[in-house]
Amino acid sequence: MKNSLLLLIPFLLTGCLQTVTQENEKPNVVLILADDQGWGDLSLNGNTNLSTPNIDNLAQHGACFDRFYVCPVCSPTRAEMLTGRYHTRGGVYSTSAGGERLDLDETTIADVFKKAGYVTAAYGKWHNGMQYPYHPNARGFDDFYGFCSGHWGNYFNPLLEHNGELVKGNGFVIDDFTDKALSFIEKNRDNPFFLYLPYNTPHSPMQVPQQWWEKFNEKKLEKYHRDPEKENLQHTRPALAMCENIDWNVGRVIKKINELELEGNTIIIYFSDNGPNGWRWNGGMKGRKGSTDEGGVRSPMFIQWAGVIEAGKNIKQIAGAIDILPTLADLTGIQYNTNKPLDGISLKPLLLENNNEWEERLIFNHWRDRTSVRSQQYRLDNNNKLFNMVNDPGQYKDISEQNPEITKKLITAKEEWEKKVLSELPEEDTRPFPIGHPDYEFTQIPARDGIPFGNIKRSNRYPNCSFFSNWINTDDKITWDVEVLAEGDFEVVLYYTCPKEDVGSTFELCFGSGKLTGKITEAHNPPLRGMENDRVERMESYVKDFKPLTVGVFHLNKGKGKLTLKALDIPGSQVMDFRLIMFKEL
Repeated sequence: MKNSLLLLIPFLLTGCLQTVTQENEKPNVVLILADDQGWGDLSLNGNTNLSTPNIDNLAQHGACFDRFYVCPVCSPTRAEMLTGRYHTRGGVYSTSAGGERLDLDETTIADVFKKAGYVTAAYGKWHNGMQYPYHPNARGFDDFYGFCSGHWGNYFNPLLEHNGELVKGNGFVIDDFTDKALSFIEKNRDNPFFLYLPYNTPHSPMQVPQQWWEKFNEKKLEKYHRDPEKENLQHTRPALAMCENIDWNVGRVIKKINELELEGNTIIIYFSDNGPNGWRWNGGMKGRKGSTDEGGVRSPMFIQWAGVIEAGKNIKQIAGAIDILPTLADLTGIQYNTNKPLDGISLKPLLLENNNEWEERLIFNHWRDRTSVRSQQYRLDNNNKLFNMVNDPGQYKDISEQNPEITKKLITAKEEWEKKVLSELPEEDTRPFPIGHPDYEFTQIPARDGIPFGNIKRSNRYPNCSFFSNWINTDDKITWDVEVLAEGDFEVVLYYTCPKEDVGSTFELCFGSGKLTGKITEAHNPPLRGMENDRVERMESYVKDFKPLTVGVFHLNKGKGKLTLKALDIPGSQVMDFRLIMFKEL
């Protein structure tokens, strides 16, 4: 017996040393965010229309938050995840044209981890500001590859950016973003890293590689929306295919972490930014993307940390995107100061302890003058109807009259929240678009943020990935409210298309007393793109392959004003179709 114990000592010591080493190491963090994937778009949650084994395994090998709440749309959820604060506090009120920008005095989760010595990266859809210092490189991310807009018009070899510089993507965007993530993990295997992987699917346009589409093209579905007459099966099928592609890519990330033997020192989180972007099966919940009802704001949320978080743990307490920053900081032992009070709380006790005592809390969901309130048992909707979410998860029966005290309590809480939190959002957004930050080389000024005058038309009512056309008169112009942050010389590159018969127009870019003149001397008239890869007709703009034209060097003086693009001479029927201007500091 004594000899047996002696033989065990080296193994016991090794185990102790390994535990101490792991405790002293800073755990890595991988944060994966889907775009427009509903709670019901996973096989784990009972949807037999698709199979998502890799995401399901995150829940089976980690913890699942049963009632996890985000915002009804994209950019607000991202803002709340980044800051631990309700999105209206950070100036986010829209999904485009500047309203998606996160205020510059907000501390982000990447700021926190970078300050703590982590290498940080984001690959995918940012959607909280394009021009530096709203850009992810200014918000704590060392490396960024993807796009900063709200949606993108082409998912195959598209125009993207890498740390501000425009580049061409490689293949299907989700696969491409994952490739970058795998390289980042490999490169930083010996350093603590914080990896943010915000995918942009199944957001429209509904594009997915053929290998994922074949299964769903004519697939007979087994699960439908609770109001089947609302469902568009031609939209549901590609959404499901895109979710299976996401699952495959999540599997690639997990496989890389396991291959590098990092699973015991890596926290992996998966969730989505809002409810489903179509009427499809979602567990019988009311509402979809854009709604403040349960179906619009309930998201899947799984967190895995092998050997630390109990496998298969199901957490019933309500939680939300506002809790991610304080939770990850607490789990990793990071001391931080955001200089602003957080709305979120650390979920570490729920994850690591088996204590059922948890203080009752309320979570607020807001979008476009609609606010709902969620307690552990009830939801008060934006019309002050009360629903018992335990007995009536589909929100069929209003019980406000039968429960006046509860209704009054939640109405009061909602009114106080709107008075204290919603009121932080200014009535008018006066923030200009910045150009020429001294710490950054590139500034992109897209059509999305411009205001057209005269005959000029936007290619679609959704601005995010749009361009301007029908520029037929010298009185027509495009303007941007900008602020040049530092005086300097900038190389100006303009992205355009123009048919051969209209070549020759002269245009002028003006800011303050400065002017830069250019001329269209080369035809470039590619067809609209996107429809060849769309699995269902899109709502957003189709795109083109725009040509870069180096206009020249523009000296900009520091200050606020109108950046104006106008035509001086139009020999043909139009000037050009315009996509964006890139300023490169010299």
